[in-house]
Parts: sequence; structure tokens; C-alpha cells
Amino acid sequence: MAKPKKTPRPKAQTPKGFRDYFGTEVTHRAEMLNKIAAVYHRYGFDALESSGVETVEALGKFLPDVDRPNEGVFAWQEDAEGDKPGDWLALRYDLTAPLARVYSQHRNDLPMPYRRYAMGPVWRNEKPGPGRFRQFYQCDADTVGAPSVAADAEICAMLADCLEEVGIARGDYVVRVNNRKVLNGVLEVAGLAGDDKEAERGIVLRAIDKLDRLGPDGVRALLGEGRKDDSGDFTKGAGLGEAQVDTVMRFVGANETIESRIRLLGSYDMTDNDAEGRPFLRKFRDHAQEVAMNSINEGVAPSELRNKLTISYLREIVEGSAVGLEGANELGEIADLLNAQGYHSDRIVVDPSVVRGLGYYTGPVFEAELTFEIKDEKGRARNFGSVAGGGRYDDLVKRFTGQEVPATGVSIGVDRLLAALAAKGRLEAEATGPVVVTVMDRDRMADYQAMVAELRQAGIRAEVYLGNPKNFGNQMKYADKRQSPVVVIEGGDEKDRGVVQIKDMVLGAQLAQEASHDEWKERPNQYEVPRADLIKAVRDILDRTS
Repeated sequence: MAKPKKTPRPKAQTPKGFRDYFGTEVTHRAEMLNKIAAVYHRYGFDALESSGVETVEALGKFLPDVDRPNEGVFAWQEDAEGDKPGDWLALRYDLTAPLARVYSQHRNDLPMPYRRYAMGPVWRNEKPGPGRFRQFYQCDADTVGAPSVAADAEICAMLADCLEEVGIARGDYVVRVNNRKVLNGVLEVAGLAGDDKEAERGIVLRAIDKLDRLGPDGVRALLGEGRKDDSGDFTKGAGLGEAQVDTVMRFVGANETIESRIRLLGSYDMTDNDAEGRPFLRKFRDHAQEVAMNSINEGVAPSELRNKLTISYLREIVEGSAVGLEGANELGEIADLLNAQGYHSDRIVVDPSVVRGLGYYTGPVFEAELTFEIKDEKGRARNFGSVAGGGRYDDLVKRFTGQEVPATGVSIGVDRLLAALAAKGRLEAEATGPVVVTVMDRDRMADYQAMVAELRQAGIRAEVYLGNPKNFGNQMKYADKRQSPVVVIEGGDEKDRGVVQIKDMVLGAQLAQEASHDEWKERPNQYEVPRADLIKAVRDILDRTS
């Protein structure tokens, strides 16, 4: 008779694309979430904790592939009930789709506008990669029901405040703002409006989104007949005519044009003429001339003119498009509102290169970028990049109610921010562990528990060693692995004399690395104190090492 096969033991490993987080990592994240929540709360937003599971129907267009509900999300179908098939459910893909469902479901009980923030994990069933996981934290704030761009300006200001609150120094970040309506205006001027041009518009949007990777020449090629890459593969382009390509490229090259205008203004002299002998200001189109002249007369520094000059340039390139001009004017209003609060272009800048999710957003879009350099895995210097983004999405709630409800919001990538702070050396590598009270006599456990309770009541993190106390060396190894700053020792002799031994683990580690034998003898890291002075002795060490 064959022996029954043994059930194989399960592998002790995390699923692909997931990871475990330990002590310090969890603590750092909790501290960051608390700081961001404090800013959101200060701005008047209320907390919301929605379900981690939504129906696939509620997720709707937020799914990567609506025809295959188990693609892109972690989804499953409930058991059928009689003739009724089970519902498809999914772990939430983001925090925005649940907001639309919550607002639509409870709108009669919620204030209008509704301002909420939400924090928590989201899940995406996508191919994992370096630093890209299937579960990660998001930290969102949204205003539903406010049509004014004052709501968008507020989100931008709040985003800047959040970055500074968590430890990103001013000068190490910039919040970039653009408007989907401006690009719609550019496409309209280029002759790409209308339902029959949807395919071309899609190619144009994807081409613009590749500017950082392909450069202006690569984008121009994709706007025209197409582009062949280094491997010889050919990507078909949008097939635009030369004049259409030039119109789109004026938008793509907006920042370069604005930079040149700022440089010209910076060196401007009232007697200057250009190479053709024309007055300096003739180098600007009509929309920019008034901005430049007023700024010169007011003595505004060129570095403070960026937003004004950018908006005037955008008005130039959407001339003839009502929707494009509306978008440029909205950006102007946002800039004025931010300027009145002290948020200038050194922190929040109008930037036409921001094209994030322009197929999804309906108005202003914004992105927070960290501008300092880090080293990649190959030791090359590169900018850290984006850590947050958002914008206006006025069609979100309409899916549920049939009525258009304006909405705008932002999502902060907490894990990205933590990685940024670690790269800048602004996170403690290891958290301080608890004070460890050792056990010298297992029959006196009540005494040790009373001692640790006294420490805790004084606000000091502490624990009694709960392993086998037979080997004292193992207790010290445990304290060392726990990163304990202080070890408390009380044997029978110390108990009789009314003292305790205090072992300064931090000083001991320093002496072991740096001190000579004589120095070690002069600065002992273990000494006794009266039992009544336990709290003071421990607190003195903690204050010195904090």
C-alpha cells in the first residue's frame, strides 16, 4: 500500500508585488500621515474612511480594462443567489472612485460643497517593478461641489504646506499647474476639434506625454508621419500637417519660450532695441507687452514674473479658441489667488508641460515635483520627480446621479515622500527602542513589572524581558537587538541596598567604537543609582540621546 503523500509546507514568502513593513517604517509612515492629516484638518477638510472593497460597477471607468473586470484590480465574483448572478467586487483601485460613490449615496446628508480627506492602502493588480508595489498608501483631499477655481488654488496651497510640514524644504519642491482647457484650445486651433478627430487627438496627447523621454524632435515626429526608434521599430504618428504640428509644438515648447522672455526682461534697458532696430518689447506678442511693461514700471523682479508671462503666452497660442482662453484665464485667476496668499512662482508655478491624466481631468491639473537630485541604482544623478498630483474632474459624480457635479482634489504618494526624506537623510535610520528591565530573579517578576509600570506611567517606553532569564547574556543581546537606549538591572543585592544598576547602551556603543581602555574606565556606561531616582536617571539618558 502506497504511503500517503505529505502535504507540502507553505512557503514563507510575501506574494509577488507586496512587502512587509517593520517597526521604524510603520512609525515613519504614521508620523507622516498624522502631519498631512493635520494640514488637511487645518484647511477645514473632514476625515472619511470608506470601504476597502467596492463593486466593479462603482469603479467604472477607473478600471484599467472595463471588459475584463479582473484585469488591473483584485476582483472576485460573489456566489450566485438563485437565478441572480453574484456581484463582481474589487479591492479599491484608488481613493477617488470610492469618494464618488460615497458622495452620491449620502449627498442628502452631506454639506455642499463636501470637503473630505482620506488615507489608506489601495491595491492594483499590475506588473510590479523596482519600487512599484501592488499595495501602497495614498493620502487624498478633495472638494466636491465647488465650481470656482478658488477650490483648485486652495488645493495647490495646501499641497505646498503639506510638503513643508513633512520636512521637504522650500526650494526642494515645486507645485506645477496647468489646465486641460488650454490644451483643448491648442487642439482646436490646430484643427483637431470634433468627434471625427478623436483618434488623432489621442495620438497627440500620448506624443506630448513623451516629451521628457523623446525630446521635442521625437514629439514632432509623432505628430507627423511617425517615428522610428533606435531598434528600428516604427510608431505611426498623428499625420498632422506642418502648420498643425507647429501649433502643437508652440505649446510643447512653451517653457523654453517663457525662459527666453524672462532672460530678455532680466537684461532689459529702456534704450535697448533688437537686432532689427525695433524696441525691445516688440519681441513680445500683444498679450505679453502689457504684462512686461507694467512689470517693468512696477519694478517687479523678473523671477516673479514667470506665472504672468506664462499665462500671457498661453493666451497667444490659444487665440481664436474660447475654451482655450477660458483655461488660460482660469490659470490667471489661480495665480492671482495664490499670489495674494504669499504662494509665488518659487513654490507654485504655471507650467504648460504638466499633462498628467489629461484624458481624465476636465480643468486645472497640478503636480508636486521634488527638484533635488538623488543617485539611481547605477549611481547616476537624477531628479527625484513627482510625489503628488491631482486636478479638476467634473464628470466623476455624474456617473451615479446623472447630474454634473464639480470636483477637484489631490493625491499624495506617501511611500514616495518617505523615500525622498530618506534620500535627503531626514529620517532616522533606526528608531529608539524601549528601556529593557532585566530579570535577575524569576520569583520577583512582580517587582520588575512594578518597575516597568512606573516607567510607563512617567511616559517612558519600557518593557520587562519575557524570555528565558536563565542566561543574562541573552537578555543583553535582546536589548541590543531592540535598540534599547537603557537597560535596568536589579538583583537581590541591589534590592537589599535600595539601588538599581543603569546601563547606558548608547554610550556603551560609542565607547566600544571610539574610546581607548583608559577613556572607557573614566566614562563607565554602567552605574548604580538609588531606586527612588530610577525615573530621573533614565530620563537624563533619553534626553541626552534624543
